[in-house]
Amino acid sequence: MIELEGVPELIDPVMVAAFEGWNDAGDAASTAVAHLEREWKGEVFAALDAEDYYDFQVNRPTVFMDGGVRKITWPTTRLSVVRVGGEKPRDLVLVRGIEPSMRWRSFCNELLGFAHELGVELVVILGALLGDTPHTRPVPVSGVTSDPDLAQRMDLEETKYEGPTGIVGVLQEACTHAGVPAVSLWAAVPHYVSQPPNPKATLALLNRLEDLLDLRIPQGELPEDARAWQVGVDQLAAEDSEVAEYVQTLEEARDTAELPEASGEAIAREFERYLRRRDVSPPGGHATADGGEGGSYLRDNPGGKSRPSKPQKPDAAEGEDEDSSED
Repeated sequence: MIELEGVPELIDPVMVAAFEGWNDAGDAASTAVAHLEREWKGEVFAALDAEDYYDFQVNRPTVFMDGGVRKITWPTTRLSVVRVGGEKPRDLVLVRGIEPSMRWRSFCNELLGFAHELGVELVVILGALLGDTPHTRPVPVSGVTSDPDLAQRMDLEETKYEGPTGIVGVLQEACTHAGVPAVSLWAAVPHYVSQPPNPKATLALLNRLEDLLDLRIPQGELPEDARAWQVGVDQLAAEDSEVAEYVQTLEEARDTAELPEASGEAIAREFERYLRRRDVSPPGGHATADGGEGGSYLRDNPGGKSRPSKPQKPDAAEGEDEDSSED
């Protein structure tokens, strides 16, 4: 049994997880969880033993200076708890790490042990994949689950994916077999500009998470970063006529496919999000590990901004085998 000292009884807890690696195109998913930690001042309360799950020749430790003392950060998966304030406060258990190199079943069982001990009612796993989607259009985000009843109740797609999977798919199935409701949200990242960061995809994942959990997430600088990212990619794509023509082809295909859906549910979701954000006072948030308000001591938070690399030409794109939502 996992003993959790210093973590109080949680309110309607939901576990939100993301992992760097194969299921994290453009670092969109892991950056989304890092954003939640930063905005709600999450404090880490547990970390998995790095030696149990990681090959350090694949995911190497990093050295940093702390007050003149050299220290090492080991690649691992960390858990933090944040409380979302408002009329109906609730807690989020945030899981952020790296896709493990080995012992995936033990890895999932350990996370499920934390979920059981904390009384988690729902697990939401964020992912991002490479797709044939234009950077000029809203980022498609699909919500899938293996539970047909959950799919109907939460207006999700019941997954039919078959093929190679990553830790997102394995953890979701582990949750299903353990009787823990689980959902995965997938953002499609343009394959021709797959280099991180991708704030537009991160923002899309957070918006979809808002809708799913019916809460308000402070967006910080993400909307401005997303606009700057798109302008940067626009400029780079305009420098290559072949890429510009390819983007136009993707735009036409996307617009044609979504024309019948231009009204209805999509507009309703946007209107509901607008109404939520009319309240100018942001909800309070604090770490519940020790009741403090201090900033997170995670040292691997994504930092800094970089200009998007030049888009790849269509014939040089990689990772197109990931162009489908998996479990």
